[in-house]
This record gives sequence, C-alpha cells and structure tokens, in this order.
Amino acid sequence: MTEELIGKIFEMISSAGTARSKYVQAVERAKEDKFNEAEELMKEGGECFLAAHNIHAEMLADESAKIEASGKDSAVSLILVHAEDQMMCAETFRLMSRELIDVYHKMNGNQKQD
Repeated sequence: MTEELIGKIFEMISSAGTARSKYVQAVERAKEDKFNEAEELMKEGGECFLAAHNIHAEMLADESAKIEASGKDSAVSLILVHAEDQMMCAETFRLMSRELIDVYHKMNGNQKQD
C-alpha cells in the first residue's frame, strides 16, 4: 500500500469522524431548542461526509481500473475496512440525528423549517 493511499484512507476516516461529531452536536443543539445551529451543524456534517464519500468513490474507481487491467483482485486492507466502517457509522448518525431533530421540533411545539 502506498503512502498516498494511506493518506487518502486517513483523510476518509477523519472526514467521516468529523461528520459524525457534527451530527451529534446537531442533536445536542436541537435538544437545547437551538434549531438554526442544529441545521447548520447538519449541513457541515453533510459536507464532511461528502468529502469522505468522494475519496471513497475515487479509491473504488482506481481499484476497479487496477483489477480490470491486471485481472487480479487486490488484498483487503484492514485500515480501509476501518475507514468504510467509519463512513457507515457517520451515515447512521446522520439518519438518526435528522430523526431526533425532527422529534425535538415536535416536542418543543416548533414548526420544522425546510
């Protein structure tokens, strides 16, 4: 595995972890009835998640081209598996955070702003 690939994987892990943190912070703000801040944090989390997703998509395309050219599958990297796990966790947090924010809107008698 090249240093460049390792760097991309760590960037993916960092972006996914930041996204997850933003989603958790968004729920905390909604709990405090600070819905504008919650929505901003959800947006920031989405941008971080998209960055991780784009890195992942690029890596998949590169991997696919290598397999096509060589006819051989490559070995699975534990660090890449970890990065993909972080992305799945971030996506789960995004979905749950959106639901919790909506619940806090309803509990606090606020109309959800689209």
